[in-house]
Amino acid sequence: MSTNRLAEKEKVLTYAAVLLDGVLAEGGQKQAMAVRDQMDEIVRIMRANPALTEALKNGAYAPEDRNALVRGTFAGVDAALVDVLAVMAERGDSDLLARVCSAFEDAIQRKLNVTIVDVTTAVELDDRLREVITKKAASDLGTDVVLREHIDKAILGGIIMSANGKHIDASVLSKLEAARSVLKLNADGGEC
Repeated sequence: MSTNRLAEKEKVLTYAAVLLDGVLAEGGQKQAMAVRDQMDEIVRIMRANPALTEALKNGAYAPEDRNALVRGTFAGVDAALVDVLAVMAERGDSDLLARVCSAFEDAIQRKLNVTIVDVTTAVELDDRLREVITKKAASDLGTDVVLREHIDKAILGGIIMSANGKHIDASVLSKLEAARSVLKLNADGGEC
């Protein structure tokens, strides 16, 4: 790995560590999870807005102008997150944001000994189901589990879960698509 890539990796880890320390001092695990969600949203905003992304890394703007742009654009998010984003913009490191987001999540899991499990359902989970999912995931993963819940009516029903790069799709939509593939194969001359 080249020195430049090592230096970049160290920057990413440093930004993530500084952010996590600041967030944990502000509000503990709950605040860390809220900031994780805010970072995901900011990454989406940056990807959808190339003009903003370009402005934050454009060397033609003074570092303090890039800092002010971040503070103005993201004024409603966590203070520690805005501070880190502003420093990244000043230094021309805004293009590292997605990697910092990933490193931040890894740092949360390592430092707090938890696994973040993304759960997508068509309707909101009730407390009983939330407890069942949490206990089963904790048992399977061997750590405490923090659920990050998403609602997506497009899956029709069932559940999609992911953690640590593993993905389980037990949604009605995926089962329908699998059945459609089997039926298409059979209709196209495949065996019955």
